[in-house]
Amino acid sequence: MTETTPPFQPQPLGDGYFQDPLSVFARMRERSPVTSVITPEGQRAWLITRYEDVRKALADPRLSKDWRKLRSPGFVPDPSVGFLMAHMLNADPPDHTRLRRLVQKAFTPGRVAALRPRIEAITGALLDAMAGGGSGGDGDAGDSPDGAIDLIAAFAFPLPMTVICELLGIPDGDREEFKTWSQVILSSTATFDEYRAAGGAMYAYFTALLADKRAAPADDLLSALITARDSGDSLDEPELLAMIFLLLVAGHETTVNLIATGTLALLTHPAEFARLRSDPSLLPGAVEELLRYANPLNHATDRYAPASLEVGGVLIPAGEPVLVVTSSANRDPARFPDPDRLDVGRDASGHVAFGHGIHYCVGAPLARLEGEIAFGSLLARFPSLSLAADPASLRWRPSSLIHGLETLPVRLS
Repeated sequence: MTETTPPFQPQPLGDGYFQDPLSVFARMRERSPVTSVITPEGQRAWLITRYEDVRKALADPRLSKDWRKLRSPGFVPDPSVGFLMAHMLNADPPDHTRLRRLVQKAFTPGRVAALRPRIEAITGALLDAMAGGGSGGDGDAGDSPDGAIDLIAAFAFPLPMTVICELLGIPDGDREEFKTWSQVILSSTATFDEYRAAGGAMYAYFTALLADKRAAPADDLLSALITARDSGDSLDEPELLAMIFLLLVAGHETTVNLIATGTLALLTHPAEFARLRSDPSLLPGAVEELLRYANPLNHATDRYAPASLEVGGVLIPAGEPVLVVTSSANRDPARFPDPDRLDVGRDASGHVAFGHGIHYCVGAPLARLEGEIAFGSLLARFPSLSLAADPASLRWRPSSLIHGLETLPVRLS
């Protein structure tokens, strides 16, 4: 067992962390696979980086997701931002089991498969708008004089956002506001005042939306959740607000990054781009490989060690936050040979982009379907798609959690 008491010092994550986290994780995986760090937010945490340890940690009941177990006695969160932490990703059984049961039936493979025609229609409309020189969404696609457009604004963002808004029953005209709020909430560089303003804006919006849905329920997931809440099915008001937040943010953020970062991976690997375009039967497996290679998250959401525990021969002290680094696990050569090579024909099963264990992503079937439709349609419609910038010039969002580009300039022909 490795000694972790003083003079052991946590490693600060450097300025280049956001731009190239995979290199940071690769060094840790090789030299010190369970490492104490200071995150960009200034928080001390333990990073677990090897595949075997990551997979075990994701399913380890000794690691808690419920941050409330560590709070000071008498602590009362600000209601306008406290709901951001009251969702099922921050809960342990039995609360997690109860909350997950309320939504998982909306994301069964059969239910998700029935969404294919609508997702294909949304995709087609966005691609039509791109071909016609428009953004297809509510925001500016970043059109430039040389014909480049921002694929995130034009396609990668509006596709999953439209799908999750329709599924929940949220007016799609508000999606640009959600994009702004979400980016602040997930940013590692936002100030507390900015975080509180974004959380407060979400709180006000969701509260008004719930009132409207109660007055005029519809055939959507949000109305179903309200019915569960109002019929006494173990869902209180803060949990209801938190569920909307989680489904909306998680329902688009990961897929936005899958589509954008996956497209970048294909554009910088032209042989794999051509291979996938010429053989659409590879699409389901290619989505798995892109999830592995271009993991939309750097790591899973926070876990905590209520009691000291050993991981990979290292003793993590009680009360310490633990970050299980799924993107590092997906690049571990002990599990995936030649892991830094994109191979759309690879058997990428076993990747942990969606997690593992009881917190495995409930929306994974939907994200997979959206990815398959998005990549297949994009490559078929724009076979000469190309990157309109030096890959080294692209900027990544300043978020410890999210691995996502700020923009992705492309040319369609």
